[in-house]
Amino acid sequence: MQRVMVIGPCGAGKSTASHRIHAALGHPLYHLDKLHWRAGWVEGSKEELHADLAPILASDEWIIDGNYGSTMEPRLARADTIVYLDFPIRLCFWRALKRVWTYSGRSRPDMAEGCPERFNLEFMLYILSWNHKARPRTERLIAGSLKKVVRLKNPRELEDWLIRLETRNA
Repeated sequence: MQRVMVIGPCGAGKSTASHRIHAALGHPLYHLDKLHWRAGWVEGSKEELHADLAPILASDEWIIDGNYGSTMEPRLARADTIVYLDFPIRLCFWRALKRVWTYSGRSRPDMAEGCPERFNLEFMLYILSWNHKARPRTERLIAGSLKKVVRLKNPRELEDWLIRLETRNA
C-alpha cells in the first residue's frame, strides 16, 4: 500500500480512517477538501485542484481522502489501493449532523482554514441523494479498478480492517 485513495459518502469517516491509515503506513496524507476550498467557503476551480493534485499524484507514496469526481480518474490510475467506505446513508447523514454540532463555528482539521463548520441544507440533501446520484457515478468510475478496492460496508468492517493494517505495520 503505497498510494491509497479513501472514498465514500460524506459523513462515512473518510478523514478519520485516513488518519489511521497514515499512522499505520507513515505516508503523506492529503485531504481534497483542504486542497479545494479557500477561506470563507470559496471554491477553488477544477483546474486549480488538478494543478495542486498533480505533484501529489506523481509522488511514490500518498493517502488522499475525498471523492471529487473530476479527480477520480487520475487518482484511480495511480492508486494501488482504494478504500471505499460504502456505509449506509442514514449513518452517514447522522454522522454529518453530529459533525456540524461538534465543529460548529470552527474549521475541521481536514478542512481548509477559514471554513467553519455550519449546517448547509444543500450539503445534507447531497448526502441523502448519494445512493441515487453520487453512488452510481462512483461505481462506474471504480468499475475498472475493482481488484484494488477494499469495500467496507459498516464501521465494524472498517475497524477490523484498520486493526489488521495497524498490526501488520507495527
